[in-house]
Amino acid sequence: MLRLALFLSVQLMLCFSILPAAVTAQEAGAQVVDRSVTGGAQTLDDILARQRNQAVEDSFRRDAIGNPDSAAGLSQQLGTLGGASDPELWRQMRYGSADVTVSTGGPVASVLVQDGGMRWLAFRAGPLRQYGGWLLLGTLAALTVFFLLRGRIRIDGDKTGRTVTRFKLIERLGHWLLAGSFIILGVTGLLSLFGRVFIAPYLGKGVNASLLDVGKWLHNVVAWGFIAGLVMIFVMWVVHNIPNRTDLTWLRQFGGIIGKAHPPAKKFNAGQKMIFWSVVLFGASISLSGLSLLFPYELPLFAKSFAALNTTGLPEALGWGTLPVELAPQEEMQLAQAWHAILAFVLSAIIIAHIYIGSVGMEGAYDAMGSGEVDEAWARQHHSIWLEEVQSAQSSVRTEPSAPPAE
Repeated sequence: MLRLALFLSVQLMLCFSILPAAVTAQEAGAQVVDRSVTGGAQTLDDILARQRNQAVEDSFRRDAIGNPDSAAGLSQQLGTLGGASDPELWRQMRYGSADVTVSTGGPVASVLVQDGGMRWLAFRAGPLRQYGGWLLLGTLAALTVFFLLRGRIRIDGDKTGRTVTRFKLIERLGHWLLAGSFIILGVTGLLSLFGRVFIAPYLGKGVNASLLDVGKWLHNVVAWGFIAGLVMIFVMWVVHNIPNRTDLTWLRQFGGIIGKAHPPAKKFNAGQKMIFWSVVLFGASISLSGLSLLFPYELPLFAKSFAALNTTGLPEALGWGTLPVELAPQEEMQLAQAWHAILAFVLSAIIIAHIYIGSVGMEGAYDAMGSGEVDEAWARQHHSIWLEEVQSAQSSVRTEPSAPPAE
């Protein structure tokens, strides 16, 4: 659980990096420039600071949106309509202070310019692609090196030829529904993020557009299967994934993955429990943010979440200031998409490690989710407590006296 908390903290920090400014640039430590020479207008220092990705105190532009009370009349020299020139009207629209009236579409239609999208685009094209891509490649590289050094975890001795039911059919159906839908969602999500970089330049924009068109449809449809599978495995397995003292022994001995020890375990060992809770918690958050993206105007998440966080005082303690509690629908969607992608990358890395152990990493592990039957030797080596419980239950059924015949 400590690892999960650390993961969530890291993702929160990454997500907050694209938040709209909750305080003025002056309060955030922005560079203060002497604009007396320009009469308060933009200077060369402002331009150079932005090129260096430095914060610029922009009240000189944000507040320069016209003043109807001081404007000359239309019939007089330099008279302006409504006391604002064209540049001043554009500034009003950019900073959300324009008096916009729409006949349809609701409040979202009144947002004509939302420059926060540039921050989201820069984050998506920069840190998200870079760190997310390296996370997946690094995970694959680390597992390859580990396999070369450790090799496959073999069953000690010979197989007994006797099998025990590890997972019932309904359990395997829930697992493969979740696994299959997650793979499809992961592939289509990567196409959406990296298609412009790795597909369009080599196969053409038309091919990339067709893949994205199909991928978007698949992503939106298959997402419901992922949610269904997530609910199924939670209901069926949550009782078996409550931490207990045997997990401490498993962790101390690294589960036999490192070394030759075979610590006792129940139906799920400590490593599998960490996978389970990672899938449940991250999967639930990914699903919720995905629903927010599908229904952005009906299910906004971040404004309310920020308001709740502000009451705890945690954002200020971490130096983030007061988080914004009034967000445009576009901002909600940008934050939801960023959060959705960050958690998807982290969960993908965890699932890659899970796939490795369940396939080439451990002999006999795939049988548990393939046929559902595992050899007793494998069960005794990796889940000895669970095997004893199963055999005890079977023995009780065999020794139970049959009911007397009806007279």
